[in-house]
This record gives sequence, structure tokens and C-alpha cells, in this order.
Amino acid sequence: MRTLGPNAKIPDNARGAAVALGNFDGVHLGHQAVIASARGIAQARGLALGAAAFEPHTRRYFQPDAPPFRLQTPRQRAFALGQCGVAEVFEIAFDAKLAQLSDAEFATGVLCDCLGIAHVSVGANFRFGRGRMGDVETLTRLGAGLGFTVEAVAPVQHEGRIVSSTDVRGAIEAGDVRQAELLLTRPWAVEGVVQRGFVRGRSFGFPTANLSLGDYVRPRLGIYAVCVDTGDGIMLPGVASVGLNPTVGALAEPVLEAHLLDFEGDLYGKTIEIEFAAFLRDEAKFDSHDLLKAQMRQDVVDARTALAKAADARA
Repeated sequence: MRTLGPNAKIPDNARGAAVALGNFDGVHLGHQAVIASARGIAQARGLALGAAAFEPHTRRYFQPDAPPFRLQTPRQRAFALGQCGVAEVFEIAFDAKLAQLSDAEFATGVLCDCLGIAHVSVGANFRFGRGRMGDVETLTRLGAGLGFTVEAVAPVQHEGRIVSSTDVRGAIEAGDVRQAELLLTRPWAVEGVVQRGFVRGRSFGFPTANLSLGDYVRPRLGIYAVCVDTGDGIMLPGVASVGLNPTVGALAEPVLEAHLLDFEGDLYGKTIEIEFAAFLRDEAKFDSHDLLKAQMRQDVVDARTALAKAADARA
């Protein structure tokens, strides 16, 4: 799989694909249905399977001051798309110029001239073009004239609700990471470079790997059982805090701090990924450092138990 960035020139051997089109933030069950539609066409016609996603997310462009909301980094999204069989990931630069294109200009200039698609699959509620002027019917008509086919995919439901990135965010914000995992079909995870913190965890006997949450949706503040990919292909168990550290000095923004169990080493400067397995408890302020350390020891016990239960549930 290869990823062609927002301003990349599309090589000839990447053109002519059957493409799934959308934001694909999360690559959840609904997104996977759109990709499956494009995959079916690709297999039937002997085409490459591609996915085209807007970068930055259209919501970030139209609401630049919106609170952090992303479920994935572009790299995580590309990996998830690859897991669905996508061979080519096209990142479409969403900027002022693109936002002003009409529906016909987008279909002609982006889908036909730039990407050279043979087919596109979209969600049934897909809208495009300036002011959301175009819909699936419009895209089908334009595609017929430009030489590509269109397939609209009905929304996917889970437990009676339509699966959406908004629902995944809501689950994460509520601390229901198990529900988020069911909708994503994989644990929700935060990726980032390990930063130097205040080294308070180390002084308590619980060294942590600290990550900035950046533009990720903010999880419920509290303690979680996690698994950590340190970049060497080994998943390590851990317990993580998402919070403001009220006991040792409140922070302005929540920080993700993960203590890796059964691990010794230096992760500073490394890119790691922290998968959320279970919510353990809310963040709390303790009257003394001794009480905090006692609770941290209990958190380790609870994390091991929760990780064992999560593994059994996935088995």
C-alpha cells in the first residue's frame, strides 16, 4: 500500500482504480461498508482498490476553532485502510480552492482529471461541492458523462443506531472504550512521540510515557487499562492516565501518561501507540502522595484484570 499526500501528483499506475471516498476518520463499520463496495467492484473488474480521504478533515477546515475531535492521525487512517485491502490511499487537500469548487468542478477536476478513477463508492448521504450542492444522484449523473461509475452504500447500523464517527467520539468521551472498539472493529488508539514530562511518575515508582493528545478527541478523564505498541512489533500491557494531575499540580490541558507493566527502558523520542482497552476509574485528587501511590498500585492490579477480561472477550 502507498499513500499519496494532499498535493502529490498522481502517478499513471495509480489511476483507474475503484475508489471509496470520504473523510474516513476512524475507518469504522460504516466506512468499511463503503470500502467493501469499492472492493467488490475492483475485484469484479480487475481494478486496483483505492480510498480517497480529505486532509485536513473537512470539519477542521469549516470549523477551525472546533475542539479536538480526530479519531486517528493520517498515518493511522492509512494503516486501517490498508487492513481493509486498500492498495492506494489518496489524500485530497481540502483548502479554500477545493471548498469553492462546484459539484461538477469537483467531479471533473478531482475525481476524473486528478485521480482518474474508474469507479467511486460513497455513503448514501454523501454531499459534495460548494455549499454541499451535490448528492449521490448528481455524482451518478456526472460520473456517467465523465466515464466512472458510482455506487451509494446504505448506512450501517449497530444495536439499532447508525454507525458514525460522531457516535465513536461520544463513546470515547464517555469512557466507553469497549463500545468504541465494537464500532471501529479495533481498539481506539492514540499515536505520538514520547515527550519528557515532570518525571513525577518515576519518583513514585511508576515511570510513564507521556503523549500530547493533539487534535485527538478528548477521552473521559481517568485511568485506563491499555496496551502499548512501542514500535518494535511487541504489544505491552499498561495502565494509563488521561488527566490534569490534580494531586501533584493541575495542568491546563489533559495529558496521556502510560505506565508500561513489566518493562524497563527509555522511550523518549520514540513514536508509540497506546490502545485503550477498558476504563478503570475517574480522575481523582488525593490528600497525600502516599494515598496516590497506594491507588496507583491498585490501578496496576485492576489493569491486569481488565486486560485479561478484554483478551477473553476478543477470543
